[in-house]
Amino acid sequence: MTAPAVRPRGAQKMGLNPIADGRIAGAARLASFLLLPPGPAHVPPAEGREMTIRTHAIAGLAAIALAFGAAGAAQAQEKKDDTIKVGILHSLSGTMAISETTLKDVMLMLIDDQNKKGGILGKKIEAVVVDPASNWPLFAEKARELIQKDKVAAVFGCWTSVSRKSVLPVFEELNGLLFYPVQYEGEESSRNVFYTGAAPNQQAIPAVDYLLSQDGGGAKRIVLLGTDYVYPRTTNKILRAYLNGKGIADADIMENYTPFGHSDWQTIVAQVKKFASEGKKTAVVSTINGDANVPFYKELANQGIKAEDIPVVAFSVGEEELAGIDTGPLVGHLAAWNYFMSEKTPENAEFIKKWHAFIKNPKRVTNDPMEAHFIGFNMWRQAVEQAGTTNVDAVRQAIIGQKVTNLSGGVAEMLPNHHLTKPVLIGEIQPDGQFQVVWRTKGEVPGDAWSDFIPDSKKLTADWTYPWVCGNCEKPRFGNQPPAGL
Repeated sequence: MTAPAVRPRGAQKMGLNPIADGRIAGAARLASFLLLPPGPAHVPPAEGREMTIRTHAIAGLAAIALAFGAAGAAQAQEKKDDTIKVGILHSLSGTMAISETTLKDVMLMLIDDQNKKGGILGKKIEAVVVDPASNWPLFAEKARELIQKDKVAAVFGCWTSVSRKSVLPVFEELNGLLFYPVQYEGEESSRNVFYTGAAPNQQAIPAVDYLLSQDGGGAKRIVLLGTDYVYPRTTNKILRAYLNGKGIADADIMENYTPFGHSDWQTIVAQVKKFASEGKKTAVVSTINGDANVPFYKELANQGIKAEDIPVVAFSVGEEELAGIDTGPLVGHLAAWNYFMSEKTPENAEFIKKWHAFIKNPKRVTNDPMEAHFIGFNMWRQAVEQAGTTNVDAVRQAIIGQKVTNLSGGVAEMLPNHHLTKPVLIGEIQPDGQFQVVWRTKGEVPGDAWSDFIPDSKKLTADWTYPWVCGNCEKPRFGNQPPAGL
């Protein structure tokens, strides 16, 4: 039996790897040669001999220094490559911090949990956290920094659509990967983005159907309240077209937008009450985002609006937002999501247990975008393991078709349009800030990138597999081309 090779004590003590050891040995041989006096055939005159030896000595020392520097660089590169970096791009300050901070926390939990299992491809995952501070241009700057400077393999981040729109050109230019975990307006499919939140057909449309149904109160008039940016405006454009198709005239639709951080809701809530007093059952669809939700719901209570009179269904209010307000007067109002903390499944129970253990606070809640990050992170992990690399092009191809058990007990699948299959749930606010599910789809609903209720969008297809390989095409890019060689 051959004895295992033993590294020289000096090398072991310095902690050098075999590559570095080889470089040191080579440098030592070079230095030895340079430091030896010249042979007899090349003996310089006596007056130049001292200078020649001195010159050789300096050269030799320089070679040694160079070799040690190269070895140090190799060690630094090896240490750098020991981890796989993942970017976390969520607002930790400003108007959206109320919603986004917890998404940073859940990403840290998911990374910590995976590292305890050995990481990915034998390497630990390193979280790189930045704060774009609810500043939309700053989102783009931080995204560029994460991809170019920090060399992250993927980024999990953004909440508002305006932040996503801000970073989109950066990800497409630099070929990065973004996992976007929040419901949005659709009308988009990028090869560099995976949309793990809901598309309109997985939240907005089913919610309106519920409000119009007898179970949901049989509404005949709808109020569309939103924050003034792309997600509410585009979603409400889709909803108005959908409502018109259901026989709801424009005269029976009220629409209003307010800026981020809006706090004075007295006049708008009074207008809603007046609109609802004109003889037809009225419901509110809310796409209000961020900390503006807190004074909005307080004003509803101040003006005595109860769920049985004017139900409000929200698309951006979950357990985290309700944790900051007195929910007593809001009992019975609604939210439409794809996950609620109150779901009774083994998967959800395990997720909540891990969350409370990691965050060290049993009062901290979970919510829908957290589940979206749970699904997206695990799909990315599976794709990296399948591809055997973090190379963006390889991982992007491997993600399509990945399946992950969601926290409601079903299965999320990544579709060729970079959207997920999701269940749709409608829940009523309870006194403890949780939701009781009052309606759900029978199974998972495939996410649509382009709405069937906008004429110019209806004809578009998003499919990043061959032969389409396109996010907004009317026909396959490669479907009409003959096979190569014919």
